[in-house]
Amino acid sequence: MTLTTTTAVTRADETSAPILEVLAARWSPRSYDPTVAIDEQALASVLEAGRWSPSAANTQPWRFIVARRGSEAFDKIVSNLMGFNQAWTPNAAALIVNLAETTDPDGKPRPMASYDLGQAVAHMSVQAHHEGLHVHQMSGIIAEGLRDAFSIPENFTALTVTALGTIDSPEALGEEGAIAREKAPRERFPLDELVLVNE
Repeated sequence: MTLTTTTAVTRADETSAPILEVLAARWSPRSYDPTVAIDEQALASVLEAGRWSPSAANTQPWRFIVARRGSEAFDKIVSNLMGFNQAWTPNAAALIVNLAETTDPDGKPRPMASYDLGQAVAHMSVQAHHEGLHVHQMSGIIAEGLRDAFSIPENFTALTVTALGTIDSPEALGEEGAIAREKAPRERFPLDELVLVNE
């Protein structure tokens, strides 16, 4: 069942060409409702979307550590986030550590692992928004701390952490600068600046 929220609709922006509404309306909040638990069916669909994303030679070099708010694993992830990320993430319903398999079992490098993981997380992010969840991806993480906390094998690297949950009002963030960022208009470079050749 697909859920929608009024806030998601209001953040939709005008695009220079028609795109799916789920893409036009997607945004990355920091204000999450701490009273709403993760919808387990929605979370399963988010992970399934990642599982079915494309990868070079079908190597599927992604792995995920999934932690729900209130669990020991969740607290371990929060403690290995940097700066302001530690302030707002405790209200998220779930956190996911996104891991790339940088070498295969024989030690041979997987040069496309980071790219492929990015595709998987992008698929998950779109599916999450479709399910009525909101996602915020973070690169401000302590990768080696996460490795120690979860005994991550050497051939895997934690690249990002994804927060998922139900959004709360911007004012719930408390800090004036954070509230302003939450309300700020979404911005993108014009398409003609991004496409270098279009013959």
